[in-house]
Amino acid sequence: MSTYIFGHTTPDSDSIVGSISLSYLKNQLGEDTTPSRQGEINPETAFILEKFGFEKPLLKTSYAGERVYLIDFMESSQSPSDIDQATILGIVDHHKLGDLKTDSPLEMWVRPVGCSNTIVKQMFDYFGVEIPKDLAGMMMCAILSDTVIFKSPTCTKEDTKAVKELAKIAQIEDYKALGMEMFTIKSDVLNDTKRDLVLRDFKDFNMSGNKIGVGQLEVVDLSIFDNMKEELFEAMKEIKEEGDRDSVLLLLTDIMQEGSQLLVLSDDNSKVESAFDVKLVDNQVWLPKVMSRKKQIIPFLEREF
Repeated sequence: MSTYIFGHTTPDSDSIVGSISLSYLKNQLGEDTTPSRQGEINPETAFILEKFGFEKPLLKTSYAGERVYLIDFMESSQSPSDIDQATILGIVDHHKLGDLKTDSPLEMWVRPVGCSNTIVKQMFDYFGVEIPKDLAGMMMCAILSDTVIFKSPTCTKEDTKAVKELAKIAQIEDYKALGMEMFTIKSDVLNDTKRDLVLRDFKDFNMSGNKIGVGQLEVVDLSIFDNMKEELFEAMKEIKEEGDRDSVLLLLTDIMQEGSQLLVLSDDNSKVESAFDVKLVDNQVWLPKVMSRKKQIIPFLEREF
């Protein structure tokens, strides 16, 4: 029976590419694994898969009775609903420890780096397994995406080292130009519904019993949102109510200005204001130098909630 490898709900490029890269490594080491995903892929990920000739991982939302590896998450709120009925063999992640529990010891590769694929690259090196050219290119793109082409405060020397080594394997000279091409595609927000935009890169967090949903959209020009914020707020309200969430936040991140416009719908706006020491005007505020949900948003919300 094959073991499934998958990332969080509403998967991003790191979780999709990570499921493929980790599955390839595990198969080379003699395990029988299959990459899978919990949700639909976004335009950036579709571009990466097409460029390097890979198919989308299997769409699978139920894992009861299965053996699994998790990549890019370890929170129950980002897991399939029946995760407690699966056997978790291992976790590869670059986030904080989550609330998942296991009945037996497991393999853990958790590092304070900017991308899970950086850790997978280190695993390839550790086990002495060669990375194929196209897989290396795809892993490189995932790291560039998660680190916002090295601009994110989560980016480390290990991430830049991994990108350079993967670019050499993939025979890509100007990896930053490819990164900008990816983000240009990621900036296409005109062809999706506002609901799909809010959910494009969306994660739920359990903060002392409060369900907090935080989405993020990264673009090269923030002005593209000027005429759609009212509709974004309407979609956020719908998502907040149907999921019985305390708060829904949406980060509109401008990678050129290196900051984010934060949109907020909360049962208590004062907690969000206190978390970031700001005053919301029309339920929004500009946060200069804020580009990372993981490092610059979630820890502050958790302290407050």
